[in-house]
Amino acid sequence: MRIGGFQKFSLIDYPHKVAAVIFTQGCDFRCPFCHNADLVLPEKFLPPVNEEEVFKFLTKRQDQLTGVVVTGGEPTIHGDLPDFLKKIKDLGYSVKLDTNGNNPQALKKLIQEKLVNYIAMDIKTSFSRYPEAAGVSVDVGRIQESIKIIIGSGLDYHFRTTVVCKFISDSDLQDIANNLIDAKRYLLQGFSAKTQILDNTLKDARPYTEEEFQALQERWEKKM
Repeated sequence: MRIGGFQKFSLIDYPHKVAAVIFTQGCDFRCPFCHNADLVLPEKFLPPVNEEEVFKFLTKRQDQLTGVVVTGGEPTIHGDLPDFLKKIKDLGYSVKLDTNGNNPQALKKLIQEKLVNYIAMDIKTSFSRYPEAAGVSVDVGRIQESIKIIIGSGLDYHFRTTVVCKFISDSDLQDIANNLIDAKRYLLQGFSAKTQILDNTLKDARPYTEEEFQALQERWEKKM
């Protein structure tokens, strides 16, 4: 597994768990608002973190940590992801996977093999505008299939959308909501262009105000 970063302790990345966070290198999307260029763009990759050292740490902290988050980048582009997650599960950890939902067959395999306990899937925008927000051509049928797989999985999960003015309007959120009727949890997260992003022209775009963002949350979020 190509590991681009490793956070040893987090109280916010896995609901109700004290977790470590593993960041994989590489992604099949190029979202203009992405903050993780060093995990997405090959020319910006740093030398990978040693996998053996990661597992040494996880082995030592079995009495202190209860979960491991595997995020990216996009973890499901890696063919060795199932074996990697099995090694984490064999240490007794609960596993949360963050994904863009572009690989439904990989998700199905991980669920069937009981290699994940919690899934968080990003939904970029309304399906008619998906390529615009993902930065690449997208088969939205794959995104819709992943949504159905996750909802029917029996696992804990949530869906989330980063609210960027240029890509997310009230009507876009309505379209997303129409596709999440059976979902238990849907969250909105704010966007800040203060840090490095893939498309720096977004730094000049008008952001939603705090009041506007809160109004969107009240209208569209679904919480368990």
